[in-house]
Amino acid sequence: MTTIVAVKKNGIVAIAGDTLTTFGNTRLPAALDASHDKILHVGDSHIGVCGSAAHYLVLASLLAKMPDVQLNSKAAIFETFRKLHPILKEECFLNPKEDEEDPYESSQITALIANASGIYGVYSMREVFEFTQFWAIGSGHEYALGALHFAYTRYDHVRDIARIGVEAGIAFDKNSGAPITLFSLPHA
Repeated sequence: MTTIVAVKKNGIVAIAGDTLTTFGNTRLPAALDASHDKILHVGDSHIGVCGSAAHYLVLASLLAKMPDVQLNSKAAIFETFRKLHPILKEECFLNPKEDEEDPYESSQITALIANASGIYGVYSMREVFEFTQFWAIGSGHEYALGALHFAYTRYDHVRDIARIGVEAGIAFDKNSGAPITLFSLPHA
């Protein structure tokens, strides 16, 4: 899958991700993949997407068509993904089933959003979380969270902290690989 992290500190927000794509046991390294970036740019926001490689293309296409996409608060992100869900099902043939016991249909998407208003996580049932310091998603998220926890109080620059988080995912998660893409912007 991937390792994607976001960090907020000292008036700056950063988001970073690995660039490896995997298909079962097959690894497609960035050097062989013309579209290896897992961080989508929508307006003033950066959206790190993990899971199926189709999610990146689907979100890029649909968000570009949506009028007035708002990703600058927990409520606005929820509304955006709520509006996306029926479109995902009707136009993109999303399979919304995960577990029979789930209270809602799944959008099958896990994403991390970084913008001037902060860092947010979006999960499959359109749950939205706002994070105060850092977070990580993807198959390497546990390694990244440990590294972020260690680095956050020891480093001042968000780019350094974010890089350390993704490097931990790359080091220990078989589905994450270099190089790293990293973006930063001022936090309001």
